[in-house]
Amino acid sequence: MKSSKISMVSKMMLFIVSILFLGSLFVPMWQIELEAPQYPEGLVLRLHANKIGGDVEIINGLNHYIGMATLHTENFFEFTVLPYIFGGLAAISLLLVFIANKKAVLVFFISYILFVALAAIDFYRWNYEYGHNLDPNAAIKVPGMAYQPPLIGYKQLLNFGAYSIPDIGGWFLTACGLLLFFIVVKEYKLFTKKKTSSL
Repeated sequence: MKSSKISMVSKMMLFIVSILFLGSLFVPMWQIELEAPQYPEGLVLRLHANKIGGDVEIINGLNHYIGMATLHTENFFEFTVLPYIFGGLAAISLLLVFIANKKAVLVFFISYILFVALAAIDFYRWNYEYGHNLDPNAAIKVPGMAYQPPLIGYKQLLNFGAYSIPDIGGWFLTACGLLLFFIVVKEYKLFTKKKTSSL
């Protein structure tokens, strides 16, 4: 009868996952870097689990001229719930170390992937509204122009180049997904060839 318990190695990886989820609360998750000739040192918007950081005031001042909404932490409910979500994910990861059931780990991994997908959709929606809902009375208007930042990667926005990339916390969360995937592969022995007995 096959055991439903996970190995000690998988338990250790779950413990690391728990630490990474907890660590993501204390470092920026995502960053949007802006480069332009008038700002050779660049500007950066950093998204934490609970706030917007970086050069927020300068970016808000620039965006005012093209009619984009100003950014304030209190305007986004995500910054209220994300600390609880990541704290909960850290607690579940730690609990799974003691439960040590591979089906529970599989359910957790699938749930985390769904969360990441929903978070990406929400981030895209936020970027779309931020870049398309412009003040018609803005000082600078370019017909047909939208200023939606890229979900990930590079995009040219007038004379600004925008880079949207993970920050330290984003890489922590990526590592969590990879470790959980590795645990599932290891415990369910996926991608391993089954030995067939010769007649």
